[in-house]
Amino acid sequence: MVDPKRLAVILGAPVLLLSGLGAFMRQPVLFPGPRFAAAADPVRLERDVRKLSETFAPRAADNLKNLDRAADYLKAELAAAGGAVSEQEYRFTEFNRSNKKIELGPYRNVIAAFGPDTAEKIVIGAHYDAYGPFPGADDNASGTAGLLELARLLGKATLPLRVELVAYSTEEPPYFATPHMGSAVHADALKKAGAKVRAMISLEMIGYFSDEPGSQSYPVPLLKLYYPSRGNFITVVGDPKSIGLTRRVKKAMSSGPLPVYSITAPAFIPGIDYSDHASYWAEGYPAVMINDTAFYRNKNYHKPADTADRLDYKRMAQVVDGALAAVLSLTR
Repeated sequence: MVDPKRLAVILGAPVLLLSGLGAFMRQPVLFPGPRFAAAADPVRLERDVRKLSETFAPRAADNLKNLDRAADYLKAELAAAGGAVSEQEYRFTEFNRSNKKIELGPYRNVIAAFGPDTAEKIVIGAHYDAYGPFPGADDNASGTAGLLELARLLGKATLPLRVELVAYSTEEPPYFATPHMGSAVHADALKKAGAKVRAMISLEMIGYFSDEPGSQSYPVPLLKLYYPSRGNFITVVGDPKSIGLTRRVKKAMSSGPLPVYSITAPAFIPGIDYSDHASYWAEGYPAVMINDTAFYRNKNYHKPADTADRLDYKRMAQVVDGALAAVLSLTR
């Protein structure tokens, strides 16, 4: 006969393991950060998304004209917000189909600095290019519009620490996960300069939400045990080395009306490293991504139907408000 205590341990071990795994990934927050008032403007967010996804489309790497038009627009808006604006221009070479070496570019990272010139800084980034011939409203005009709105709000704030907003080019394939990504260029330059980065936050697809049952899917079936089936929340994504930053960003954002979940997981889980934050991980900097879960929710990802009319600008504004609360928390 099996000892009842031993049987209880045997049966309870999987439950404890699953509970512990869920707590590690989700990083539950018992007490959210201070309440923050709504400040981001949904109307401005929609205007910027439409400008990027309609006026400046397509924005792929082979369309330098539209990328330059988008970069000029970003420069003007960031300067109007009160940022000290600069550019990081870069080129790279590759071989064409005839095996001839060609130079590509110039591409431009647009940078706006806010606050005093301190030794340590916070970096917030979003890529403004889009995949192929598609409008890329959620991916990633939404994140870029969020960056512009965040700039307008930071321009009115008193900051004790330098905050650097960066709009990147060439995030999308064929340069994704290569040294040719704009964020990789920026992160590499910071590392070579010996810059101290307290935190990096990537705004990657922040505009698509759904209240329909079953609208949210996941890369691993096990995650359905821990996360909602409705795509009506925003996610903070980090790796184990950025666990403290993930928790702090989530805590700051959780005081708003939008549900906030987080996931801490290694990069081999699909989607964990699918944006510009991974460029900073590669250089040893703590970084997280604020994300609507991309193609695990938005089925128009990298398709013609990723258009401005399909985004939820009210909830997108709530994401920006939460991001602002996180940035202000991190500067303290």
